[in-house]
Amino acid sequence: MNREAIYSALFARLTTVPGLVVSSRRLRHWTDVRAAEQPALFMAQGSEQAVPGDPVRGLPTQWTLQVDVYLYARTDGGLAPGTVMNPLLDALEAALKPDNAMQRCQTLGGLVEHCWIEGELETDEGTLGDQAVCIVPVRIRVCR
Repeated sequence: MNREAIYSALFARLTTVPGLVVSSRRLRHWTDVRAAEQPALFMAQGSEQAVPGDPVRGLPTQWTLQVDVYLYARTDGGLAPGTVMNPLLDALEAALKPDNAMQRCQTLGGLVEHCWIEGELETDEGTLGDQAVCIVPVRIRVCR
């Protein structure tokens, strides 16, 4: 498994989301991202989990990599932050649609078994005033 190739491929796919002003693999807190730099996307690597395979039967170790994608969107008072965030979330979901139609999986160009959004999206639509924040949990399965 080549972790850097996997994370690079995921980030390249995420940065296809239209309308982003800033994107980075180095996480910044929303208070450190100026309004002129938003909408912004940041990708943060998380934990990794390994399930041992069975070499006798030819089964490889199965890895699950966890990534958090942070989306920031700021408005100027008259517009609800969700009206900017919702299209970003839709575009992020579309960026991770299956690239293998037969298996209905996103393989990041054949690097992984599957990459998908899973779990609760932590969102703050307007609670922070004109600042919207959403954390999207992405999972990647690798069997190598």
